[in-house]
Amino acid sequence: MQHGNQATRAYGTGQGLSGLDTLIFAVAAGLSVANIYYAQPLLGSMAKSFGISPASVGLVVTLTQIGYALGLIFIVPLGDLINRRRLVVGQGALSVVALVAVGMARTEVVLFAGLAAMGVLAVVAQILVAFAATLAAPGERGKAVGAVTGGIVVGILAARLVAGVLADLGGWRAVYLTSSILTAGMVGLLMRILPRQLPPESSDSYAAVLRSIPLLFLRDRILLARGFLALLIFASFSTFWTALALPLSAPPFSCSHSQIGLFGLVGMAGAIAATGAGRLADRGFGQWTTGLSLALLLASWAPIAMLPTSLPLLVTGVALLDLAVQSVHVTNQSVIFNRRPEARSRLVGGYMVFYSIGSAVGAITSTMAYAQAGWSGVSMLGAVFSAAALLVWAVASGLQASRDGLICADGG
Repeated sequence: MQHGNQATRAYGTGQGLSGLDTLIFAVAAGLSVANIYYAQPLLGSMAKSFGISPASVGLVVTLTQIGYALGLIFIVPLGDLINRRRLVVGQGALSVVALVAVGMARTEVVLFAGLAAMGVLAVVAQILVAFAATLAAPGERGKAVGAVTGGIVVGILAARLVAGVLADLGGWRAVYLTSSILTAGMVGLLMRILPRQLPPESSDSYAAVLRSIPLLFLRDRILLARGFLALLIFASFSTFWTALALPLSAPPFSCSHSQIGLFGLVGMAGAIAATGAGRLADRGFGQWTTGLSLALLLASWAPIAMLPTSLPLLVTGVALLDLAVQSVHVTNQSVIFNRRPEARSRLVGGYMVFYSIGSAVGAITSTMAYAQAGWSGVSMLGAVFSAAALLVWAVASGLQASRDGLICADGG
C-alpha cells in the first residue's frame, strides 16, 4: 500500500513510471489479451468435450472477438470518465470469474457466455496502454507506450503456444484455470502500484464521450491518417498469420501445430525490438520512423514469398514483418496520445476499431487469396496492403508539410 501512495506522489509530480511498474503494466496487458487467443488451438478439444460440431465450434473464437470489439467501443472510453484504477482492477477481478467459469463449464451456454465476457473484459489491455501514457513523464511517454504495447503483442503471439503446451499437460480446461490464477495475482500487483487519487480526464457524459469518438478522427487529419495506417498494417499482419498454417501443414512441410506455433516466437523477437520505436517518437522522429517501418513492411513480403523453397527466408521475413508492424503501431499510439491528452482512452478505443477492421479484412481475404493463387497470392495481397499503407503515409506527410509551410509563410 505504501508503494501505491509513493506512486501517487510520483505521478502527480510528473516523475513518471518506474521500470518495474512499466514491466508490470506490460505483463498485465499481455495476460489480458492472451485470454482471447487461447481458444484457437483448443477448438478440437472443446468440440469433443461438449459434442459440438466442427462447424459450430468456430463460434468460440467469434464470440471472443465480438466481445472484444464491443469492449473497445463501450468500455475503453470509460477510462476518460472514471477512476482508471477502479476500472482496471474491476475488469481484472471479473476476468478471473469469467476464466473460472470457462474452465469449469459443463454446458455450452456457460462456455459461450464465459468466452464472450472474457472478450469484453480483455480490453483492459488497451486501458492499460492509455493509463501508461498518462502516468509516464512527457519525455518517456513513447517508451512507456512501446513497452506496454510490446507486452500485448507478446501475449497475442505466445498465447497459442502456451495454450498448446498446457492443454497437452492437463487438458484444455487447465489453460483457463491457470490463467485465472495468474490473472488474480496480477490484479493484486496492480492494486499495489496503481495510484488511487488520479482524477478523471473528462467531465463529459458517457453518451457525449461515445459520440465524440468518430468526431475526434474525422476532424483531425493526423488522427484519421494514423487510423487508416493501423487498418492497413494489421490487414497485412493478419494476411500473413491467418494463412501461414495452410502451406506449412501441407506437404512437403507437414508441420505439426506446435511447430507452426514456434513461428510466433520469431514474431515475438521482432515485436520486442519494436519497442524502441517509442523512444524515437519521444525524440521527435515519429514521422520518419513510420515511413522507414512501412518500407520495411513492404520489403518483408519478398522473403516471405519464398516460403515454397526456403524456410530460413520465411523466418527472416516474419521477423521483419513483425518489427515493422509493431514499430508503426507504437508510433501511431504515441502520436495520437500527444494530440489529445484529455481523450486518451477514447482515442485508443477508436484507434483499435481501425485495427480490428484491418485484422478482419486481412483474415477474410488471405484465405480467399490462398484458395485462388496459393502462397504467391497471399504474398501479393500482403504486399498490396503494405504498399497502400506506405502511400497513405506519403500523402499524409505531404499534406502536413504543405500545411506547416503555409503556417510558416503566414507567420513571416
